[in-house]
Amino acid sequence: MRSKDKISYFYDGDVANVYFGQNHPMKPHRLSMTHNLVLSYKLHEKMEIYRPHKAYPVELAQFHSEDYVEFLHRITEDTQHLFKDELTKYNLGEDCPVFENLFEFCQIYAGGTIDAARRLNNKLCDIAINWAGGLHHAKKCGASGFCYINDLVLEAFYFTDRVMTVSFHKYGDLFFPGTGDVKAIGEREGKYYAVNVPLKDGIDDSSFTRLFKTIIAKVVETYLPGAIVLQCGADSLAGDRLGCFNLSIDGHAECVRFVKKFNLPLLVTGGGGYTKENVARCWAVETGVLLDTKLPDEIPDNAYSQYFGPEYSLKIPHGHIENYNSKSYISTIKSQVLESLRYIQHAPSVQMHEVPPDFYIPDFDEDELNPDERVHQHTQDRQIQRDDEYYDGDNDNDLNGEDT
Repeated sequence: MRSKDKISYFYDGDVANVYFGQNHPMKPHRLSMTHNLVLSYKLHEKMEIYRPHKAYPVELAQFHSEDYVEFLHRITEDTQHLFKDELTKYNLGEDCPVFENLFEFCQIYAGGTIDAARRLNNKLCDIAINWAGGLHHAKKCGASGFCYINDLVLEAFYFTDRVMTVSFHKYGDLFFPGTGDVKAIGEREGKYYAVNVPLKDGIDDSSFTRLFKTIIAKVVETYLPGAIVLQCGADSLAGDRLGCFNLSIDGHAECVRFVKKFNLPLLVTGGGGYTKENVARCWAVETGVLLDTKLPDEIPDNAYSQYFGPEYSLKIPHGHIENYNSKSYISTIKSQVLESLRYIQHAPSVQMHEVPPDFYIPDFDEDELNPDERVHQHTQDRQIQRDDEYYDGDNDNDLNGEDT
């Protein structure tokens, strides 16, 4: 056991200021609410807080196609009517709308995950947290499921044994995205290295945590990972606007606590979650879990206190969705997954011992920039090299932004 984990936490207030639209369920404002709870519980005093760099297009194109990245870079609300074919091609529209500062939003949340991985790879921390990240539905050549840039690039690993992916998710009833059958186990060199755990409506804490612990323990024992990326989508919480599970925050957080106990380099991200006050509660509690700090149930006064009333508690109401995950169904899924894992006799044959090089950061020739392209003064100010990449979170001027 490590005596004390060194934790790096990534946050930029600008990532919470974008607006998908009035009726859109994705509310990045939940990130500002989460950060406020982290500050109000004084968790920032126990970890290093970093403002991430904005990922460069060339970094995003390490997975995504260059033409898609370039289109995201130049499309705006005012010009989108000129690019109807491209909007269709790249799946931009109702679920994945074009909004102000879209590309910068992608740069920040992807940059946070890249920076987190860099610090872990270089052994500068034991755990790295980027609640803005985890937007894993985006595809190589297009947006999908409220996600534009896939900062986790899970899709990239279906054909390789270098990364094992494990996903617990709702499956069936035409539920988005419609993939993730237990029989989807990877292909070619990646066969048996993708683990899908399909669940039905209404699963509760006891069923979920037992299944999660059994499968994750066997995966770690079998695969011997050098690091873990934990994507903590909060749409599995009871009462979520789009989700259909009955998990409490304690049940959700128990899974984070379990993974932490493996004492492996750990990158933690957000993801789904559409009842924003519950998302904020959950991710604040899980930040506490990663810091070995139990949070008092009564929420301290903070800039978003009105969202947590009238109880001002970290607890959320119990779910009332009927649990369609029978004991026999859970047992069958568990048996199928464990049987697949038996085919992996050892960790991948090619192990990565050497720390990969830092990500390529390009130099820019100011002479090549288009002098006719107008840049808002606020944007210019934020392009200046800042000396506050490492900063004390409670000095962040973006904390008190209003919900749009």
